[in-house]
Amino acid sequence: MQVILLFAIAFGGYAIGRISHIIGGHLNAPHHWIYGVLAIIVGAVFYQQTWGQWLIAFGIGHTISDLKDMRELKFYGRDESGPKKFWGID
Repeated sequence: MQVILLFAIAFGGYAIGRISHIIGGHLNAPHHWIYGVLAIIVGAVFYQQTWGQWLIAFGIGHTISDLKDMRELKFYGRDESGPKKFWGID
């Protein structure tokens, strides 16, 4: 049951990341993969607590949603213009 909950939280992180890309991708701001990595780091520090494990799962989903920008080490700026889609990795 715990694994299903962690997958649901990771999907929630992914969904929030994709929605923020669609709605706020035109803003000149930090890319959201950075927040996902920070969530993973904080969750790893507090791994013994349940919420630390939830934070790791959320951070993984949030980072995956912006994996292309992470791979290219884009830290700050606008997303590339083009069609915005929910299912995908940007």
